[in-house]
Amino acid sequence: MERTLLSIVIPVFNEAEGIDAFYRRLRKVADSLTPISCEIVFVDDGSSDDSYQRLLKFAHFDSDVRIIKFSRNFGHQIAITAGIDLAKGDAVVVIDSDLQDPPEVIKEFVSNWQQGYDVVYGIREKRDGESRMKLLTAAAFYRMLKRIIKLDIPLDVGDFRLMSRRVVEQLKNLREKDRFVRGLVSWVGFKQVGVEYPREKRYAGETKYPYRKMIKFALDGITSFSDVPLKLATWLGYFTSFLALSYACVVVLQKVLGYTVQGWTTTTFAILFLGGIQLISLGIIGEYIGRIFNEAKQRPLYVIDEICECPSEPVTSPRAATRNFPRAAIN
Repeated sequence: MERTLLSIVIPVFNEAEGIDAFYRRLRKVADSLTPISCEIVFVDDGSSDDSYQRLLKFAHFDSDVRIIKFSRNFGHQIAITAGIDLAKGDAVVVIDSDLQDPPEVIKEFVSNWQQGYDVVYGIREKRDGESRMKLLTAAAFYRMLKRIIKLDIPLDVGDFRLMSRRVVEQLKNLREKDRFVRGLVSWVGFKQVGVEYPREKRYAGETKYPYRKMIKFALDGITSFSDVPLKLATWLGYFTSFLALSYACVVVLQKVLGYTVQGWTTTTFAILFLGGIQLISLGIIGEYIGRIFNEAKQRPLYVIDEICECPSEPVTSPRAATRNFPRAAIN
């Protein structure tokens, strides 16, 4: 029988401070999954620190490690996509390298996959080390998203998950540019189940999702799977038209009764209100048009600078406990 291969995809962007600790924990988990063999696929998303040099060190001593290096920073969701595209395993796990998602949970993912589930996702039962504002905005976003889209995207779930090969093959056919991977996985369907775990405090470094990126990420999720904002713009138009008609009736009635109010307050308020509604509606339409523009250009999702992986045959180690392989070949 052929051995089962599990691919573990890790997007990396400026994680030099904590990547060694992450690798040690992940390597320990991978070794405990025997007889399942693992390939560890790091995707360097244009890091400006020495993350890539540290990854090369792992590949030098570990034949299970593959490194995909982007030509520049393309973003977290694109890095996940590249790892999924190039993964060879019968199943693929996606996990970040900041140690907020514990690698030890992968064993539970694998256990559920062996029971027949195609997608096993992690549910954050608690989130340590995050500000109250971030917790509130994240909770509000997931619940709003669940209400306005037609997909059943689980609450409080990130990209930490396992996907079977048939799910991966379907994801590889979805090439939209503004990606919301967790939504795409829900859209694909198949048999899915969640595993609860406590999300830990970031091991080192700073978050790679400031509020600016969080807002863009939220817009990608909403506009990729819902046309409710466009319908909202329509209803705002109906609402303002109703107000304008009502006010016109009031003005006519005042004129008939011989009572008129002098001044600029009402006129100024009406102009500002209608102008604001128009700009909001144009902005919503612009978000969708911008995404159509990105899709129409047909550019590739990412550009790979180089791929690094060790030869399949290791050199015998002088110390049994040490992995010692020839220097990684750069393609």
